[in-house]
Amino acid sequence: MTGEFAQIARLRPRFPLTGDDCAVVPAPGGAGWWLLGADAVVAGVHGDPAVIGLDGLAWRAVVANVSDVAAMGGRPRWLLATVSVPPGVDVDPVFDGIAAAAAEYGCELAGGDLTSTTGPLVLSVSIVGAVDAGPPPVLRSGAGPDDRLYVTGPLGGAAAASWRPRPTARVEEGESARLAGATAMIDVSDGLAADVGHLADESGVGIELDAVPVAEGATLEHALHGGEDFELVIAGPPGLPFIAIGRCVADPSVRTLAGAPLPAGGWEHRW
Repeated sequence: MTGEFAQIARLRPRFPLTGDDCAVVPAPGGAGWWLLGADAVVAGVHGDPAVIGLDGLAWRAVVANVSDVAAMGGRPRWLLATVSVPPGVDVDPVFDGIAAAAAEYGCELAGGDLTSTTGPLVLSVSIVGAVDAGPPPVLRSGAGPDDRLYVTGPLGGAAAASWRPRPTARVEEGESARLAGATAMIDVSDGLAADVGHLADESGVGIELDAVPVAEGATLEHALHGGEDFELVIAGPPGLPFIAIGRCVADPSVRTLAGAPLPAGGWEHRW
């Protein structure tokens, strides 16, 4: 069985722009940077359409992309959507969900593709975001020893909810963190333990967590390993206006929570 993280690690030497929340490329004319990302949702894997609706599934696909842009301190601009539609499915709610999310986050659907499938409905969304001026996009790899660690909100709420509420991308917070001197960021899509681990691995640092803010109705297990919260984990100097959860340390082997080993785990696609 293969996992997505191991597969990505094998692909990165061949495709060096991959591996962060988005690829970063210079904007035409040298005015800032463009952020390029993509994410797909599969009906029955990322949500049950009978519970959240096809519009809810589409909202999640857009927000996952917007959240990746937010995790680099940028703002979303344009979307492309490819929908593979099973026989007999009314696809209009998919585009209702895309339109609602695009309006919420100030971006625009600019094209895509429609195709049929004999399997479940699949919606793949690509995004172009931008950082126009000021500090450059924030990567996962910039944290250093003695940086503080923060999150933008309590965690575990999505995993605790049997009905997968519509998630929120933290665009304003991501931009504020970039402008305030954040050194590294990642969004919490796979659970805090996994995602703060990705940030630590890319930055070559260890992490010491003091405490984890847990959403109402959730457990620490939900917060550490549940995913789908789309809050941001931020590394940076002391005093950033977010929820402090710990610090980075020089020894990259360190992974602790309240002085004990940080329990490994989190969501990962496997095949």
